[in-house]
Amino acid sequence: MSGLESSASSVTNLDLNEGILVHDVDPDVDTTRSEDTAVGQIDDVASEESRKNLRDHLRRTLSVQRDKSDAKRKLDEWLDMSHVSLDTTLEGYRPREYFVLTDAGKPVFVSRPDGKDVENSSSVMGIVQALLSVFLEDGDKLRCINTGRLRVTFLLRPPLYYVCASSWGEPESVTRSHLEYLHLQILSIVTASQLRRIFERRTNFDLRRLLNGSEPFLFSLLGRMELDLAMATSSLNCLQLDQSLRVRIAEALVPTSKMKDTLYIILIARGQVITLVRPKKHSIHPADLHILINTVYSPSIVNSPASASWIPVCLPKFNPAGFVNAYITFLRRPDADQISHQRTAGDNERGIADSVSTSNVAESNQGVPSWQTTRLIEDSGIGLVCISGGSEFETVRTWCDTVTQKLSDDGSLEVLVKAVDSGATSYFASQLGIPGLRHFVYKSRPHVQITLPAFEEPYDTLDSQRRIVTLYQILHDAIHAKSGQTGNLKLQYIRTEKEIVMGWITQPFELYVALSPRLPKTAVINAANAVTRWVKKEESQLFLRDAPVF
Repeated sequence: MSGLESSASSVTNLDLNEGILVHDVDPDVDTTRSEDTAVGQIDDVASEESRKNLRDHLRRTLSVQRDKSDAKRKLDEWLDMSHVSLDTTLEGYRPREYFVLTDAGKPVFVSRPDGKDVENSSSVMGIVQALLSVFLEDGDKLRCINTGRLRVTFLLRPPLYYVCASSWGEPESVTRSHLEYLHLQILSIVTASQLRRIFERRTNFDLRRLLNGSEPFLFSLLGRMELDLAMATSSLNCLQLDQSLRVRIAEALVPTSKMKDTLYIILIARGQVITLVRPKKHSIHPADLHILINTVYSPSIVNSPASASWIPVCLPKFNPAGFVNAYITFLRRPDADQISHQRTAGDNERGIADSVSTSNVAESNQGVPSWQTTRLIEDSGIGLVCISGGSEFETVRTWCDTVTQKLSDDGSLEVLVKAVDSGATSYFASQLGIPGLRHFVYKSRPHVQITLPAFEEPYDTLDSQRRIVTLYQILHDAIHAKSGQTGNLKLQYIRTEKEIVMGWITQPFELYVALSPRLPKTAVINAANAVTRWVKKEESQLFLRDAPVF
């Protein structure tokens, strides 16, 4: 493994041979419909004079800067090499707000829980529609509005507009990615072609009628995106597992020849993939996989009294115009009592339980919706998902029952359940024994997979986790030049009052580390090299490699 000092190794010409996951070159690009598509009829800006007045006022007050020197100044303020001060008070992490509306100004979804302040939400959507329409009439697109710590980000996916208001200090690319995932989740329920046909016929159509009952999927997604670094890096987070057990389970999941229309078979635990069986020369896009995982662990599915569920789902990156059928069954249902069984046998092992209880307290104090606090429990179930392009329902159900019985009979299921319940499927940074290391995220670029330790002190509260995730996102944004920077970086180093974080990219991997702020730079370099050596040593358990195909 090359040392950090030689980090100038090329990041181009990466081998993109066929693998389990599709390499997401630019996750911000809409593959279903262009932002340049004509929008529907505009009703709220009534006259040319009012449009002109609003346009002139916006030009004076929004200060849309396109000057390269100004962009560089803002980047330097964001990524100061010597000191970064992030507001870590409760005020700094107020819940983000998300809005979805049609291009005619009709509300579709608001993230405010329990329908609070509905009248104000409708007013906000009217203002958003008017703002966007003015810029579109000018042949321009409004990407974001910055005012103090608050950034309002816009994503146009006609006939729908998406808006996020956040004061967390994350890069624009992060909230834009959140809006893109929100769009994909909606497309998983109503396909892109359905949306197009509906709004071509009726520009003022109320989409809430079609999405009625789907709000749990959207709220679950918003809670997942807050701390999910696999989603942030467009990759897969694989469950740490003994390689022989993973292989044994995967071999049992290879479908029979009768299941001709089967696309994917996925086994999931704790929101992480155990194994994924797929057709030859056919990969799955990370975004589609995250939409599937979110759907599986949404309350309406995971808490269903039914033994299994058949649901139609659109995988937008696979085919935005049609549905596939997902058969979802749980080999072991999540149980609220499982929280008490998680890691209680040592100081390190107490980290997760402490993190769970502290997070719940922090969330209740801050008024965060309960759909975020329950996700830890819901994700503990072990789910089997079979995606089929046909209607062979009985064949798939019978096969899944047979596989479940087989895994139970040979003891694989019992070993897997014990591994999940005992905490053997996760690890802590302190177990690596690297001086000053607090946390890290390692992405294997050829496998498009990440591994990261569970949060522990000093990241054992929800606010501290939000802070470190935001810092990782700033590093990721800078390294990949996602917010209009002039070029990619191979190395980025940030020191705050609470920690040092560093991002490093080479051809085989990306690494983001968090360390004690008292470490000298030489120790930071040594720690980063030590992490890469440890991951290389343990990669057979950390990553899903050579999964069966059919």
